[in-house]
Amino acid sequence: MDDLLRKLAPISKEAWEAIDDEAKKHLTVSLGGRRIVDFNGPLGWHFSSVELGEAAPVEAQPEPGVGAALRRVQPLVEFRAPFELSRRELENIARGKKDPELEAVRMAARAMALAEDRAIFHGYPAAGITGIFDASAENALTLSRDYGKYPLVVSEGLARLHENGVGGPYALALGPDCFKGLSGTATAGGYPVLEHVQRLIDGSVFWVPGVRGALLASLRGGDFELTVGRDLSIGYEEHTSSVVRLYLQESLTFRVLSPEAAVPLVYR
Repeated sequence: MDDLLRKLAPISKEAWEAIDDEAKKHLTVSLGGRRIVDFNGPLGWHFSSVELGEAAPVEAQPEPGVGAALRRVQPLVEFRAPFELSRRELENIARGKKDPELEAVRMAARAMALAEDRAIFHGYPAAGITGIFDASAENALTLSRDYGKYPLVVSEGLARLHENGVGGPYALALGPDCFKGLSGTATAGGYPVLEHVQRLIDGSVFWVPGVRGALLASLRGGDFELTVGRDLSIGYEEHTSSVVRLYLQESLTFRVLSPEAAVPLVYR
């Protein structure tokens, strides 16, 4: 972890603890993909690619009568969110201030959580990542803005998973619009639709800000793999007389191993 250069930062032990705690608090709430996928790691900053178990033939022969093939790998991508904090505010933490201004930490944590979750659910083609929504597009069902109809759509999604031979337990990841709509809707008899949906899947229903629409997926394991080299960590960049510049960083890649294990619920 020496390359994070934390020891070079003009930040007290108490201030580092406050910064790390603030980031962890918001990442715990905002990271939704990790509740569904298998987490492989952290494997270290040096870890750079995942073996795909395949090889592609090379056209040019290294020698007459000798063939060649390149092993296929999927590289990890590095995400970094820079932010800066007031040196005066950091010094006040060491003096015992209990409510320091750490909004920059919260914003960086939210941005990183969104970046990771959007890569998991919606992909990041620039880094060779296909998200669950695209990989499982053949299973997709259409959502409407009539949130009273969600139980029917979820029931159809469960039936589709069963038809695909995918066992439970199951989880439903709701994007902001879906979560808000379901939370505020009740049946004609006054029963909350969100609770109805939760009873249907007999599993977890949670809010995921990085999802557009919703996703019904199996939690049986072995279907979705998030590989992390360096897990989310805060490092030091530089400082002036008034501010300290830091960054939140991680390295990762993601693979869908069983597209049939998820049913995207999308707005058309």
